[in-house]
Amino acid sequence: MGAGFSDRDTAAMTAALDAARQGHRGANPLVGAAIVTADGQTVTGFHAGAGALHAEADAIAKAQRLGVDLTSSTLYVTLEPCSHYGRTGPCTQAIRDAGIPEVVFALPDSHDVAAGGGAVLAEVGVRVRSGLCRQESAALNARWRVAVNAARPFVTAKIAQSLDGRAAAADGTSQWITSRESREHAHLLRSRVGAVIVGTGTASSDNPKLTARDSHGRLLGTQPLPVVVGVSSLPPGSHLARNPGTLHVRTRDVRAALAELHAQGIQHVLVEGGPTLLGSFFAAGVVDEIFCYQAPMILGPGRPSLEGLNISSLSESIGLVPDDTAQPAVSQLGPDVLMHFAPAPGSAQSPSDFTI
Repeated sequence: MGAGFSDRDTAAMTAALDAARQGHRGANPLVGAAIVTADGQTVTGFHAGAGALHAEADAIAKAQRLGVDLTSSTLYVTLEPCSHYGRTGPCTQAIRDAGIPEVVFALPDSHDVAAGGGAVLAEVGVRVRSGLCRQESAALNARWRVAVNAARPFVTAKIAQSLDGRAAAADGTSQWITSRESREHAHLLRSRVGAVIVGTGTASSDNPKLTARDSHGRLLGTQPLPVVVGVSSLPPGSHLARNPGTLHVRTRDVRAALAELHAQGIQHVLVEGGPTLLGSFFAAGVVDEIFCYQAPMILGPGRPSLEGLNISSLSESIGLVPDDTAQPAVSQLGPDVLMHFAPAPGSAQSPSDFTI
């Protein structure tokens, strides 16, 4: 495996990186692939999420449908091809079956189970090179890597608020601040995660089901685990109390709750609230991605969408940056504005108390 990359190589890997951004952040890294034929045709693919085709297999399938001659093509991929069986077969086998003679990958896969695909391919005669756009690939999945290294799930925070940052009116009413379009998008988010988390206060006051449903109220094909965090007991007649699948994590310690979910194999969680629970996740510095649904209304006195951050000056603020996936950082959902952001590196608070 060596260097000596050409401008054509760099352009192809850039196309693979662009393709990777079509995916969704969460349990798996964003991965993109680009197949370049001998005459310069490019076909890209990406990993859409857990259970979907890996980027390499997606690109190969698209190329085969187009009648591309894969036996004279080069495959560029942003992460080393996997060589293990998971929900899908190993990408190394898909590459061999397709007859692709050369593979260039940006970054070695450091996961013990998935690593070593480059060596596997080299042993069967595939020309393998690595290191092209390594830094760009690493930056793309830096937040995912932080979660993996911390042995915790990737954390997506959902905020639904008025223009003046309120999650509920002064009398406690909150259904519904945001529009039907925003709620449909939030249900789609639920279908992509392993668990949806609320605090005991929200579980009691809103009586949510925490299921993923379509616009007609029908259950989507993939459902998250409903999770309640907090020490108070749930109202006996509530939806979550009556659901035998509900996991009640009886702690106020955010990190302890994430550790328990990680131990159960949950790799991606959506934190929906309420304001105290959301604030505790931000205060703990464990939020990796933010979807904020902002409604065109002003509530005045009421409950803020985030509580308990203990921020007293601008120097203590948690800075945000636009997420770099293909989804726009700011978009319209009906009358609402959806913002897709991430905490800026080094800006999140690191207090000693992470409890709710």
